[in-house]
Amino acid sequence: MITPVFGAPLLLAEGKERILIAADIHLGLEHELWLGGVSIPSQTEKILTRLLGYVAETVPDRLLLLGDLKHNVPKTSWQEKREIPDFLRRLSAQVKVEIVPGNHDSNLIDMAPLGVRVRPSSGFVLDGVGYFHGHTWPDEKLLRADRLVAGHLHPAVSLKDPLGRPLTKPVWARTLLQPRAVQEHYGFASSAEIIIAPAFNDLCGGLPLNDLQEEDVHGSLLTMADWEQARLYLLDGTDIGRLLEIKAAQKTSV
Repeated sequence: MITPVFGAPLLLAEGKERILIAADIHLGLEHELWLGGVSIPSQTEKILTRLLGYVAETVPDRLLLLGDLKHNVPKTSWQEKREIPDFLRRLSAQVKVEIVPGNHDSNLIDMAPLGVRVRPSSGFVLDGVGYFHGHTWPDEKLLRADRLVAGHLHPAVSLKDPLGRPLTKPVWARTLLQPRAVQEHYGFASSAEIIIAPAFNDLCGGLPLNDLQEEDVHGSLLTMADWEQARLYLLDGTDIGRLLEIKAAQKTSV
């Protein structure tokens, strides 16, 4: 069973073990903002405190970080070199930590302290669930699992407030794989369920699934999943409907 943690961009998978899942933490994002002229203090301590609070609340057997723990690529910033080893050390003192590397996680294996397991970037299967980041096609073993979990996209929905101003809210996206797309890539079909997790770091922003631009539609996740039939859920658990219905409602309200 996989359920969202109420009010948080986290999943709790319960099988033989309890696994708390967080995606897209993007430690070191502040360095990129600083290079662009925006100065904000490091958020690493705040993120660690928040994550440790959820670990204490849910008491998992392990914490799975589903890619993009760090932010800067291809180089690693001085902030990441200083903060990430300590971040992982303090996390692993409270819970077993595993990481599936994402496209931002260059040099991560060199920063991970002893006891923190770094899985292959192609993902892995645990308790019948396939876990991968989403920046590349996963190992074919994941496509034979009953359910997949990924991150990478920072899924969101663009809604309007009472004054007509757009508001972007993070969402969970839950849908099935496109059998034809899987067949073309792997040579066998799969219509397994896939859950796309929102970014844990609030500074990341999101990709509004109901307002995708042509240049956004690329990559394995946007190819392999049936997005029109995806159901979107806000972090408080509100089911806001299928993406197809949300887009249709937008057109009729214009």
